[in-house]
Amino acid sequence: MMSLKGKAAVITGASNGIGTATARTLVAAGAKVVVAGRREDRLAALVAELPPKRAVAAPSDLLDPETPAQLMEACLDAFGTCDIVVNNAGTMHVGTIEDMDMNAAARMIRVNVEAVTQLSYAALRHFKAQGSGHLVNISSILGTKVRPTTGIYAGTKYAVEALSEALRMELAGTNIKLSVIEPGLVDTELQDHFATHPKDALGIQRLLDPEDIARCIRFVLEQPDHVRIPVMMVLPSEQAM
Repeated sequence: MMSLKGKAAVITGASNGIGTATARTLVAAGAKVVVAGRREDRLAALVAELPPKRAVAAPSDLLDPETPAQLMEACLDAFGTCDIVVNNAGTMHVGTIEDMDMNAAARMIRVNVEAVTQLSYAALRHFKAQGSGHLVNISSILGTKVRPTTGIYAGTKYAVEALSEALRMELAGTNIKLSVIEPGLVDTELQDHFATHPKDALGIQRLLDPEDIARCIRFVLEQPDHVRIPVMMVLPSEQAM
């Protein structure tokens, strides 16, 4: 297994949920992290709880086209290297044909597709220049299938899947890795604004914890150089779909 000690990572969407758990998990494994997100107070609290000089907050808006380069620079400035990027930030809006908020849907497409694409290319260009690195894009089970009212969100995650697979193929034979994580239902804030939470709609009592996904990210990152894990789906035991 590859040690993460001394590695430096950029983690987006780090002010809650999977991003927060991933920062804690990677730091516990010996890495240093730049935690990015829109909620500066939460990022500051996360950095304060982690060991000194192991984490840096980067309050940012991923819809700003300058942000990807700024995040890479922040990691290099803080730690002298950037070895890992976890493209985790995302939003979720669903609705019927009649009820869908198209303004929210348009912003979701920008966050889930445009911002992920921009950071993916910024990360991979840096990794190619240094000769190594690992990009982890967070997708969803809904990047592989759909259910009613989720078509636009699923479409954004299908886009992440297609982008990631094409980039992985382009990187074959290099020392640069790309992995996609496809979570099922996770106990985060992503769906708290829904009128009916998917756990109730699907009858799932025990959701995944953010730490479950963070452990999987660590597992993928710690594989030896000759091993590639292009895709990992992670589901709660009760989730049939």
